[in-house]
Amino acid sequence: MEKLEIEKKTNTPAVIFDHESGHMKIEGRSIPENPGEFYDDLIDWVKEYFKQPKTNTIIDLNLEYVNSGSSKYLLGLFRVIKDEAQKGRNITVNWYYEEDDEAILNLGEHYKSSLKIPFNLIEYI
Repeated sequence: MEKLEIEKKTNTPAVIFDHESGHMKIEGRSIPENPGEFYDDLIDWVKEYFKQPKTNTIIDLNLEYVNSGSSKYLLGLFRVIKDEAQKGRNITVNWYYEEDDEAILNLGEHYKSSLKIPFNLIEYI
């Protein structure tokens, strides 16, 4: 399985999914014109990863802005993660939000309460 790396662009976040370390990171703005085109590859990679995952999987999300289309696809990604967590996999999600960014904090809280998976809300300045 190959590492998935996507460079940050104006409308899409940077992505680094590393099978060797079990670490996945999404960072930046998520407002793609076609979110399915962007997120379907990420979801497929995660499904493939969980066929032979590492003992510990860490997922870091540091998003400045998420449009409604991206939010729908992130929920799809989290559903895959939730299914794997329910199988007993050791998965930690870290949701980073900037101090006073209530929209991103609220979105993280929504995912955390909806999915019931290990989900840390981490504030930064």
